[in-house]
Amino acid sequence: MNNFFALFSKNQSLIYKGFLFILSTFLVIYLLPKGGQFKYNFQKGKPWQYENLYAPFSFTIKKDSKTLEEEKETIRENATPYFEYNAEIVKTRKEDFLQLFNDAFVDSLYTTPKETAQNEGLSVFTELYAKGVIDEVYPYDKDQLIYLKRGNEIEELAYSQFFRKENIKGRVSKLVSESATEDVKTVLQKVLERAVVPNVTLNTKLTEASVESEINAINPNRGVVEKGGRIIAKGEVVEGDTYQILNSLKAEYQSQVWSKSNYSWLIVGYIIIVFLVFSMLFLFLKKYRFDIYNNNTKVTFIFFNVILMVFLTTIVVNLDAKYVYVVPLCILPLILKAFFDPRLGLFVHVLTLMLLGFVVPNSFEYLFLQLIAGIVTILTVSELYRRANLFISVGQITLVYIVGYFAFFILQEGNVQLIIWENFGYFILCGLATLFAHPLIYLYEKMFGLVSDVSLLELSDTNTKLLKELSNKAPGTFHHSLNVANLGEAAANEIGANSMLVRVGALYHDIGKMKNPTYFTENQVNSVNAHQELDPKESASIIIDHVINGIEIARKNNLPDRVIDFIRTHHGTSLVYYFYKKEKEQDDDVDQEDFRYPGPIPFSKETAILMMADSVEAASKSLKEPTSSKIDTFVEKIIDGQMAQGQFLNANITFKEIQTIKKVLKKKLNNIYHLRVEYPE
Repeated sequence: MNNFFALFSKNQSLIYKGFLFILSTFLVIYLLPKGGQFKYNFQKGKPWQYENLYAPFSFTIKKDSKTLEEEKETIRENATPYFEYNAEIVKTRKEDFLQLFNDAFVDSLYTTPKETAQNEGLSVFTELYAKGVIDEVYPYDKDQLIYLKRGNEIEELAYSQFFRKENIKGRVSKLVSESATEDVKTVLQKVLERAVVPNVTLNTKLTEASVESEINAINPNRGVVEKGGRIIAKGEVVEGDTYQILNSLKAEYQSQVWSKSNYSWLIVGYIIIVFLVFSMLFLFLKKYRFDIYNNNTKVTFIFFNVILMVFLTTIVVNLDAKYVYVVPLCILPLILKAFFDPRLGLFVHVLTLMLLGFVVPNSFEYLFLQLIAGIVTILTVSELYRRANLFISVGQITLVYIVGYFAFFILQEGNVQLIIWENFGYFILCGLATLFAHPLIYLYEKMFGLVSDVSLLELSDTNTKLLKELSNKAPGTFHHSLNVANLGEAAANEIGANSMLVRVGALYHDIGKMKNPTYFTENQVNSVNAHQELDPKESASIIIDHVINGIEIARKNNLPDRVIDFIRTHHGTSLVYYFYKKEKEQDDDVDQEDFRYPGPIPFSKETAILMMADSVEAASKSLKEPTSSKIDTFVEKIIDGQMAQGQFLNANITFKEIQTIKKVLKKKLNNIYHLRVEYPE
């Protein structure tokens, strides 16, 4: 049992990676569509690249989306509207008419008997409400057929049969008998104008339901291809009906051909594909990014982002595939570049696209556009901490999407008249969504404990609480750190390393000296040296402890691990040589380990640069009457000594890069000491 736990403890990192691999594989397989993949790739307007294709089974030819939309539009245009007849209004208004008529008609004023006039008015009233009264203006021709709903009955009539209220005067003159006098007609007209109100309204709900019912009844098929019938010949251009027949075969193949009996084989195929993709990712990390491979948090972060992009794309495709380009896929390489490097960002982007090829329609077009956009993201996005750079890059990415889609459409359709302009809007939305990278980077930093250039820029501000404290407690160390930061940044720029990371590491590398600032020569303001009263071992211990103290202070102030790495490695495993020699003068039997920094040695180009810049800057203070030749000699001596001690063995830095760093340090130190030719008196 003990052996088992020991083995588990020893290989827990590898076990975790295996678990992550399996979990990610099953998550991606769950998200992928469960249908067969059509084995032929074809494009509209391009020749058929395969042998003659014959129908493997009988299938129906689906109507294309344009034809279906035209049929739907025709149904909407020719739809018969439904109107609602309100009988209660008629009943109420009839009573009002009688009341108004009694109030308005005085027998003594008219020669026509009141009863006769009232009957004339009721006759007109009944005629007006025979089909119904409307007052709204509807967009229908007078001959438009409509349905009028009276209770549970529906009758069919022309739109012109409805009565409009403003026509009352003319209708009264026409309907009232010739025996009625003009003054009676006038009274009836006024009473009817007040009594008659609209009682017919458009029943929008019923009309829409009727339209939807007709649309749902549309036959999506327009014919049948019998088994064995030739669909297309080799070299024939894919266009028109042939293109639609191929799409129909593809849809039928993916939706119906895969039954439960071969569903398991589909899953096996997916497992192999996803296994290969994730294996390539692990192999890349192990061979070219071993530091990331050894960090389970970073590996988890990469897999999380891949699965997130597959998840988002799958959700959008399931909702409506036309919105697939709204998914900001370029956020993936952008974020990976911000936290790691461009090469890793592009590699992961390509692998993610391989998986998405099984999810999206028109996969060739999609993969081409997203690959080009990803390359543009890698090539254009630099110094992400500058807000303007992100906006400029997003604009370029959006432009690439638009230009690429435009080119594909011309290739497929042969003209621009049928181009779908709303797709350009989706690309713009995608660009706007890509701007979400900034808050997403901040969120990832908190979730995974990573650090980006945006955070490094904040940490490089010398007004931060920790650097303010350093400048107050150890002003000499603070000035030394600034000089090292300038030297290291220049060297990093020259060899293509992360200059911002080197600068921040340099600013914080000596914060441990705040605990005992006067024991370090740069902070001693007079000739009194605190080490004069101490044993060399004690002095060496205090000097060495500034690394341990620095790590403690950094962790207490929540500095990122990438910055703490500079504190741990800036002296590597070198000796505190001054006190070692002093002790050796007193006692030949000296244990070097008592005077050696705990390490580790630098394990990246950036930490190696800091070690060189720190040693050279500190040693330059001891130069008396520095000249260009003296500076060149002592820079060579210090860095060659570090190389001889094996301090850069794990730093992934080349001899050529070290030579370049030497030149930069020499040049910068010459500028610092303002070495000029001596002018004659």
